[in-house]
Amino acid sequence: MKKKKIVIAGTVIVLAAVIAAIAWPKPGVPVEFETTEVAPDTLRTSVTATGTIEPVTEVEVGTQVSGIISNIYVDYNSIVKKGQVIAELDKTNLNSELSSAKANLASAKSELDYQKSNHERYKALNEKGLVSKNDYETAYLSYRKALETYKTAQESVKKAETNLGYATITSPIDGIVLSRAVEEGQTVASSFETPTLFTIAKDLTDMRVIADIDEADIGNVREGQNVTFTVDTYPNDTFHGKVTQVRLEATDTDNVITYEVVISAPNNDLKLKPGLTANVTINTMERTGVLSVKTKALRFTPTKEVLGKSYKIEDVDGRNKLWTLTGNVLKAHEVNIGATDGIRTEILGGIKPGTKVVLSMTEIVEEAGPEEPESNPFMPHPGKKDDKKKK
Repeated sequence: MKKKKIVIAGTVIVLAAVIAAIAWPKPGVPVEFETTEVAPDTLRTSVTATGTIEPVTEVEVGTQVSGIISNIYVDYNSIVKKGQVIAELDKTNLNSELSSAKANLASAKSELDYQKSNHERYKALNEKGLVSKNDYETAYLSYRKALETYKTAQESVKKAETNLGYATITSPIDGIVLSRAVEEGQTVASSFETPTLFTIAKDLTDMRVIADIDEADIGNVREGQNVTFTVDTYPNDTFHGKVTQVRLEATDTDNVITYEVVISAPNNDLKLKPGLTANVTINTMERTGVLSVKTKALRFTPTKEVLGKSYKIEDVDGRNKLWTLTGNVLKAHEVNIGATDGIRTEILGGIKPGTKVVLSMTEIVEEAGPEEPESNPFMPHPGKKDDKKKK
């Protein structure tokens, strides 16, 4: 019975010691604080994408009539002027069609002249009561038919002349020939779709980039924003431009939604060539002299469990807080924040410029002393005399 009482008493003492260890304020681990200053700085954000360089004005030249290409007067990279003849189709059939249309027109004109005279004669006789009304109406109907036939023949001549004109292909703009899709002797067929014979760019000193911007970034892109871009063929050169258009049409490629953004690309030195891939950076925000702080400071939160009784924490209610350290007092300051570039965040109010705030804290790890070598039980202990007596 006495032994049982001793065990219970020992258990109570152990439990009391555990409770006291938990409840007693801990001194906390030694830490050091890194601080940063609330100060004016520049905030920058950007959007990156890839795009394709192309001329601002690019015209595909085709033909509206079928036939054989008889002559080509330009080649790749040829400089052309507006109205310059660049190719011709064989005109044999087209000339024949025009001659036939003109012959039909002449015949229709003769018939019209005859029916007009006949109608006028019957009209005079009808007014004098010398012919029946039925004969007069028949003469009038013949005249109207001859007039419609004549008009149709006129349209046929105009059409034949137009088709003959289409056989002479001219440049619609001043520019340079980027591509040629036909050879002399080749037959081109114009049906529902006009075949492309040449592609002409108006001015290669005035280029643009068509960039594909992801749907997550398109909301930050605006007309007039500054753009820098590079091309692989000139890795050490940086080209500059501006956003000139944000197109509203979305493109779905493998469930990825993108929007086309048009970027100006001045090309006075003609380094940029149509079709090059551009690596684009659009500067969506650049604000200088903005009162700001490192964003990491807004994520700092001290805890009593870590600091223990070594520091006093004065907290406040608020969503965004910065902490100052004075002696062993950590004080929270509720602040209003604005724009951010991910690295720094704008401070709109709640703390004075130049204030040093806590950025982070790091536990100080004390270096351990040199480890004692393990003893060998089979070796004599230093300084201990051998117990064996000499005989």
